Amino acid sequence: MTLGMSQGDLAKLLGLTVHEVQKYEKGANRIGAGRLFDLARILDVGVLYFYDGLLEPLSGRPGFAEDAVLPPTPPAHTAEATQLLIAFGRIQDQKVRRRLLDLVRALADGQQD
Repeated sequence: MTLGMSQGDLAKLLGLTVHEVQKYEKGANRIGAGRLFDLARILDVGVLYFYDGLLEPLSGRPGFAEDAVLPPTPPAHTAEATQLLIAFGRIQDQKVRRRLLDLVRALADGQQD
């Protein structure tokens, strides 16, 4: 979206269908190393761009994922999370849903300070 590229444009450059790109975006399909490299090349970013903020440094030993600090697991099974998901699902306006998601992310990011 930042580049003004549609999913159709991206799919064409990758030699895929739009449906396949959507599956990658939603996490339904895993992205292999080769495909990730292709995406980075097309989007004109380094491969590490896709990992920005995901992992802390690995104690100077690249390749040892057991040292990685992963983001916290979302509280998927709390009563509040369930209520939030149900209420969010009832919002019809896509712009309102996007703004609400942006607000929640901003509040969560503010908690980390």
